[in-house]
Amino acid sequence: MASLLVIDDEPSILHAFRRVFDQPEITVCTASTGREGIELFQRHRPDAVILDVRLPDMSGMDVFQTCRAIDPKVPVILITGHGSAEMAITAMQQGAFDYLFKPLELDEVRQLVDRALKVRRAMSVPALTAEETVDGEDGADLLIGRCPAMLQVYRDIGRVAAQDVTVLIRGESGTGKELVARAIYHHSHRADGPFLAVNCAAIPEGLLESELFGHERGAFTGADHRRIGKVEQCRGGTLFLDEIGDMPPLLQAKLLRFLQEQEFQRVGGNETLKADVRVLAATNRNLEQMVEDGLFRKDLYYRLSVYTITLPPLRERADDINLLVEHMVKRFSRELKTKATLVPADTMNLLRAYSWPGNVRELESVLKQALLTSSGHVLLPEFLPEQLRGQWAAQETFPDLKAFLMDRIRRGCTDLYALTIAAVDRQIISTVLEHTRGNKLQSARLLGITRTTLRKKMRALGLEAGGTTAEQDLDWPDSDHPVDSP
Repeated sequence: MASLLVIDDEPSILHAFRRVFDQPEITVCTASTGREGIELFQRHRPDAVILDVRLPDMSGMDVFQTCRAIDPKVPVILITGHGSAEMAITAMQQGAFDYLFKPLELDEVRQLVDRALKVRRAMSVPALTAEETVDGEDGADLLIGRCPAMLQVYRDIGRVAAQDVTVLIRGESGTGKELVARAIYHHSHRADGPFLAVNCAAIPEGLLESELFGHERGAFTGADHRRIGKVEQCRGGTLFLDEIGDMPPLLQAKLLRFLQEQEFQRVGGNETLKADVRVLAATNRNLEQMVEDGLFRKDLYYRLSVYTITLPPLRERADDINLLVEHMVKRFSRELKTKATLVPADTMNLLRAYSWPGNVRELESVLKQALLTSSGHVLLPEFLPEQLRGQWAAQETFPDLKAFLMDRIRRGCTDLYALTIAAVDRQIISTVLEHTRGNKLQSARLLGITRTTLRKKMRALGLEAGGTTAEQDLDWPDSDHPVDSP
């Protein structure tokens, strides 16, 4: 549960924040004076602070500096009138997260607080590798995996974290690139400084330069005050540039200059500023091909890839599926307050056989859906999304058993027997069901098994049968012995 501290002397503003953030996952505490706010900050260590720059008993800047001295990783959002904007800008240069102008817009407040809470979590919740999970498992975000490719990732993080160099993190979407960036940050000598992330693909091209380097008043239409960019806010810390391959060419040149000289200019400004910031970048694109096509600067590519860490896609980590599933089910069942904590072999086989185009992020989504659908303590195959079970049934038939076996061997499979038996079951049962047009009574007799066994296997394999009537089901005995053919 996240906590928000609001320090303002206007009762209407305090009431508005209590009403807007009246939700189970956020606790709001309020203070009407600077001294009361400092006391609450020290006692509760909130995850974010909303602070008015004008308070009845002391300056908002003094409150901000006191809070920063207690815990510099707590994002502080300042509330300011137009007349006190310079004070807020000065605070941002000293590490404040952002500021809001009165009168407050509720949508803007929600978005800014949500971003601040995410930043707080990134800076305060450690990202740990598999070797470090003994003591930190419950309170950390974990990089899970024991396959050779993931062990190499852990070695790379350990090798480069303490070195103050630029790192390029490569991998498909959903493989956990930001988690690797956070692990580097938490294990670096900059861990006491800020960690800020910018998604280069999510911000319009015209605003990305201002987001990074800030702008001066009057730099463009709507720029009615100076803006401090992420680079300036991140002094002494780590800046994570996600989807760096989507950065426009003109901004690539400015980023290159900053990486080389640690110097930049705000948009519309002439003053050259310096900032000591470590840059980590990530991409899911083929930068080498983009360089050949003239879409990405070759000199920037070389500057970013001083050290490269490559994350494997989940489809190449079959042996890690069990570890990931067990960890996620335990974590999500606790978060979602569901009962399911056991994952049977049938469910695990379905999960292992899927290709996971969305990688770890898709696995998280699938397990959350399954847990919300589940009843009882066992996560049965029937609780998995239909498209996953249907794709498994469509993909895992094989005309050539040897080809099937060799393909799984090349993938590094370590439970070949179970996967092969499941695939054989699927092909046999689906063929028989097709022959009987979905008649489970006739299918069970052909297979020499009971209806109960057939139903269990169909659920586990994600097979659907059409044409079975209720009367046929009622006439079928629930015996553990095969029914004799008439």
